[in-house]
Amino acid sequence: MNSNHRTAAPELAVSTWFNTQERPSLARLRGRVVFLHAFQMLCPACVSHGLPQMQRVQSIFRDTDLQVLGLHSVFEHHAVMTPEALKAFIHEYRLTFPIAVDQPSEQGPIPKTMERYGMRGTPTAIIIGRDGHVEHHRFGIEDDMVIGARLATLLSAPIPDFSAATATSAGCTSEGCVPDARAG
Repeated sequence: MNSNHRTAAPELAVSTWFNTQERPSLARLRGRVVFLHAFQMLCPACVSHGLPQMQRVQSIFRDTDLQVLGLHSVFEHHAVMTPEALKAFIHEYRLTFPIAVDQPSEQGPIPKTMERYGMRGTPTAIIIGRDGHVEHHRFGIEDDMVIGARLATLLSAPIPDFSAATATSAGCTSEGCVPDARAG
């Protein structure tokens, strides 16, 4: 995804969730800021930087309406990075935020959510604004201060009135909006 062009965040394609009773969806999280972090448990930068950063973000912003979501996107070493191995990994690293297992693709090694977002690898940080649009998309290690400043800015923004937009926009439902073919 191009970080200079705001796009609606694609829904997550998830085969399994950990650390949550409900299956979170981006549609249900509209109105909240979402910090989505894609990782692999055998990715050194994810283990040394990405996951600890997620834990710090969750701790620092715990009294806000930020939703932290982990996304285990396996694109290599498929045989050893199973949901059962991830369950043990989550326990050993004491990860408490909701973690999704990206759905494998039938076409190749890149899982579905990773492909939908055009991720280049792991770790990848994605910040989704209250209106459901991707505000930030970055592959690799990123400084905590940069992430914190972006999140704080988005959290300070007012919550959009989705009921007015839904009532006046053609092709909109509670699940999202589709473009009007006549518009343009």
